[in-house]
Amino acid sequence: MSLNSVERDRRFYLNPFTNLVAKETQEHLVISRGRGVYVYDESGREYIEGMSGLWCVSLGWSEERLVEAATRQMRELPYYHSFTGKLPDVTVELAEKLMEIAPSPLGKVVFANSGSESNDTAVKVAWYYNNQLGRPEKKKIISRMRGYHGVTVISGSMTGLAYAQSGFDLPMSRVIHTDCPHHYRHAEPGESEDAFAARLARNIDELIQKEGPETVAAFIAEPIQGAGGVIVPPETYFRHVQPVLKKHDVLMIADEVICGFGRTGNMFGSQTLGIEPDMMVVAKQLSSGYQPISGLLLSDQIYNTLRDASGKLGMFGHGYTYSGHPVPAAVALETLKIYEERNMVERVRELAPVLQDGIRRFAEHPMIGHVRGMGLIGAVELVKDKATKEQYDPSQKAAATLVSYAQKHGLIVRALPMDAVAFCPPLIIEPSQIEEMLARFALALDDTAKHFGVS
Repeated sequence: MSLNSVERDRRFYLNPFTNLVAKETQEHLVISRGRGVYVYDESGREYIEGMSGLWCVSLGWSEERLVEAATRQMRELPYYHSFTGKLPDVTVELAEKLMEIAPSPLGKVVFANSGSESNDTAVKVAWYYNNQLGRPEKKKIISRMRGYHGVTVISGSMTGLAYAQSGFDLPMSRVIHTDCPHHYRHAEPGESEDAFAARLARNIDELIQKEGPETVAAFIAEPIQGAGGVIVPPETYFRHVQPVLKKHDVLMIADEVICGFGRTGNMFGSQTLGIEPDMMVVAKQLSSGYQPISGLLLSDQIYNTLRDASGKLGMFGHGYTYSGHPVPAAVALETLKIYEERNMVERVRELAPVLQDGIRRFAEHPMIGHVRGMGLIGAVELVKDKATKEQYDPSQKAAATLVSYAQKHGLIVRALPMDAVAFCPPLIIEPSQIEEMLARFALALDDTAKHFGVS
């Protein structure tokens, strides 16, 4: 006798990022196939995938060139490692291609399998770097509240969200957190965005001085904070922050896991937001999510220091069995070629007004307190009272309720902390499909308003 989808999931699969107790009594959405910007469940029902899976399937679910790249590589060299002076040819080609498009001064890449691993690697590199420079105490990492950097021990520590730390004995003591640059929620009355950004930069300066500049190694930030609520910082935020970091010789780590490869209207979010990274982490859209792969891009200055240290220590003792795996590397290389050939960055710029103007149409709705976004990423934030910005009690699960109604209308979006609901559609989406996505969202928003008695 075959098991139905609920029994299968409950008995054999630990579902990440869910209430496991609640999920044992709820039906799961089991996805069986995808095409374009649509995915289909076991019964064949269609959904617009408004989140690109987990922010990653930039080229949609039916890009045959990526399938062919994986198949071809599986036949030619299905696996080889990158240890002890050996490496696959396709991995070399991918590294060369990344360096062609990477912003200066980034000149080397270390591959891994996920954003979490590459953020973890960035911290190890910062520690190794400072040890080589004779600064053994310069090891603390400054992250931001509501930042998301992964779930390994160190990346989970840097993530500024309680769910990634509660019950796991995190964060580690070497990680400290500073303000979230969410003007709508955290600005003082009458404070402009620029004044808010300047104040947050001063707070970072004061934090570094309090901790001791000789103890602070790096500052890590997403250009746009994705999983924390699609928080778009003030335009001048990084312009104020970076001089503080340089004054105290603190490395800038740009976490481009969500923003990289066209999402914000430039190849990298760092270019859009004016970040000058010493290290940059990429993943997700690097392979359009078709294969697990990530990379940590390093400045030449950092690489040269690592090289010198490895000469003294005998080797650079870091890497994973699947670092630079040839199959994900081949898929990533083909993905980058498609971005270039189809001019996907320009396409995002053309489509951005359709999404951004579209979600801003919801700004007057009585349940929507704030609308924000850039390029092909955006969010709405639900409130109980627009005038006071009062939020719904967390037990009411306002955003989760809206997401559930959206699913009933054939749309997958995502509930985020502080009752934000995110949009992050594939870069291949058509204008008419954006409008259909927003129409389905409008139906779900009406249902949610009725659910909460809002008129």
